[in-house]
Amino acid sequence: MRRNWRGRYRNNWYPDRRRKTNRDAEDTSLDNSSSSARISSTTGSSRAPANRLPIVVPVNSGNNIWKIYFPTQDSPSAEVTKKIQCFKSFIDKNKNLFDLEKIDQTRSVPLDVQNLQNELIQGWPSFSNDLSEAPNDTLNLLEYCLHETLKCESKIKVRILNHQPVIPLANLKVNYFGKLVTIKGTVIRVGSVGLICTSMAFECSSCHCVQAVVQPQGIFTAPNFCQSCNGGVKFEPIQSSPFTTTTDWQVAKIQEIQSQSISGTIPRSVEIELQGDLVGTACPGDVLSVTGIVQVRGESKGGEDGKRAARLLQLYIEAVSIHSQRNLSNPSLSFTLKDYYAIQEIHASEDVFRLLVHSLCPTIFGHEPVKAGLILGMIGGTENENGSRSNPHILVVGDPGLGKSQLLQAAAHAAPRGVYVCGASASAGGLTVALGREAGGDFALEAGALVLADKGVCCIDELDKMTAYHSSLLEAMEQRRVSVAKGGVVCSLAARATVLAAANPAAGSYNRAKTVAENLKLNSALLSRFDLVFILLDKPDEVKMYSYVTELNLIPLVVPMYNREY
Repeated sequence: MRRNWRGRYRNNWYPDRRRKTNRDAEDTSLDNSSSSARISSTTGSSRAPANRLPIVVPVNSGNNIWKIYFPTQDSPSAEVTKKIQCFKSFIDKNKNLFDLEKIDQTRSVPLDVQNLQNELIQGWPSFSNDLSEAPNDTLNLLEYCLHETLKCESKIKVRILNHQPVIPLANLKVNYFGKLVTIKGTVIRVGSVGLICTSMAFECSSCHCVQAVVQPQGIFTAPNFCQSCNGGVKFEPIQSSPFTTTTDWQVAKIQEIQSQSISGTIPRSVEIELQGDLVGTACPGDVLSVTGIVQVRGESKGGEDGKRAARLLQLYIEAVSIHSQRNLSNPSLSFTLKDYYAIQEIHASEDVFRLLVHSLCPTIFGHEPVKAGLILGMIGGTENENGSRSNPHILVVGDPGLGKSQLLQAAAHAAPRGVYVCGASASAGGLTVALGREAGGDFALEAGALVLADKGVCCIDELDKMTAYHSSLLEAMEQRRVSVAKGGVVCSLAARATVLAAANPAAGSYNRAKTVAENLKLNSALLSRFDLVFILLDKPDEVKMYSYVTELNLIPLVVPMYNREY
């Protein structure tokens, strides 16, 4: 194993600028499977920036815990010492908040930032600003105090909770680089779990001295010189050394919530990098509140594409804490005092359901039974102990031009969690779940419409135009799960969504002499999944149509010539 590492990285340890291109090409072509450390090509160039020296961790730090979190600093300054004393006093007063057994298992400590800010307002008045503007140093300082006070055996991480404010994904720009932010979105993609190297031990070929170097963001970084003999330029990485540390690593992608996205634009999305105990906490379709540090990275490509990609940087978030809202019924709802007064006033009215029916898509006149059925579908039922399906599925069948699409769009907009798709442009993977490949060749799960609408409403328009994908809806509508078995990956995802669908007759107009299945040419198994089926018929009436058009355009009603009696 040493021979492979030496052969692949020999040129990295010579300070020869003429071979920089060759060194970068060798680093990019590194085979990740040959090492236990995760050195991903998606994290950017495999060389450390020229203006940043490698951070060497002293291997003989002994009981010097400060060096573990601040390897480049010998001791804290006077101002930092005051902050340390302030936070340590908070720990001593609230030791009941820390579960030592759980901390040893997860190597992390959750901290409520709102409570912490109130407690540290006297001794550390700039805590909130320091946490937002300089999160790395502030978090390392908190972790150092917890490690020293609680007598932890290994390095720990702080998980910040209740951080405010929540920034919309559309506002996440470069001005937030290096700052601590909190965002909220739906998980649309989850990558495979790997290992990332956080520090690597190197042995000098001259004096055989061992030193550990921090690997920032998983980028392979070798020491420039030996601290023992001050002359060594050849180093051998030691993967089996106790000073070589790795941690679990995973990348997820979240998209802004449907209710927060701007109509007519592509929903914003951002990648989230998970490490340690945060790995495995995100599933496709989950609504997450992510607190993390905004970072940037570039793409690693060869040739002309690599030169062009070197000038482009991509924002991503290094997660500090994650709060999943998987078990909440309506995670995107928030009410003000004015809303509560309005709800109380509506509740006191006589016929609430009639008001709800007429409030759904008021631009479509009539169709009260269909609107009532759609509202009942959005509300749903209650689950029994036997686990039977509690969400009804509704199908609206009718002639074209009767407002079926507008009703579905209104239902998707009114639902707390609604997804609207058109069957004419949807695929099986777009409806259920797709299995794609990442840049490193690993598989990643991409959530479809039914998974994104988990515990919500999925409105499918033009159901009759997607006959090739009807079979993919059967499991999701009855079992409320979506299974995938492809490329050696076998898993199932929750899809507890109410399906509201609309379809047109195959012949163009509904034939009363035929059944619903004959008019739609739907599979009987799929048709049996719908609990309510509404049929809308277009009955032409010239007088009513003329009256509607004249009232709409404020034209005086004049009886047409062909209706006059002579």
